Amino acid sequence: MASEIAKAGGARPLTVWYNTRCPVCDAGIRLQRSRLLEAVKAGRIEFLDINLKPDALAQFGAGLDDIRRRLHATNENGRLLVGADVVLEIWRRTPGQAWIAKLLGAPGVIALTRFAYDRFADLLFAWNKRKGRW
Repeated sequence: MASEIAKAGGARPLTVWYNTRCPVCDAGIRLQRSRLLEAVKAGRIEFLDINLKPDALAQFGAGLDDIRRRLHATNENGRLLVGADVVLEIWRRTPGQAWIAKLLGAPGVIALTRFAYDRFADLLFAWNKRKGRW
């Protein structure tokens, strides 16, 4: 869908790369995707499984394990977002959740948000690895 929009000269969507082999990650993205159904249908945001295209973000130096560990996305300008910054951007676009992004992305709070996200992501990555999901 993103390529169709780009060919038509429209704006590129927020493209979120996530790991469907992680049950927690997959469930979270499924929930957000349902909340963002209109944006998905309109091509303003897309959610893609990194396991189907492991080298998708190689030009940014992001390998498969990087994306399995933390969400990655490219925004409308082609800029790479990682981790908590992806979650904040998704919340900004989700009806009724922009206030969460504003609160957790505020100056003075964003560093704590990123730290908490990264620690949770590290634990989740290790748990998935122990469970043999990749």
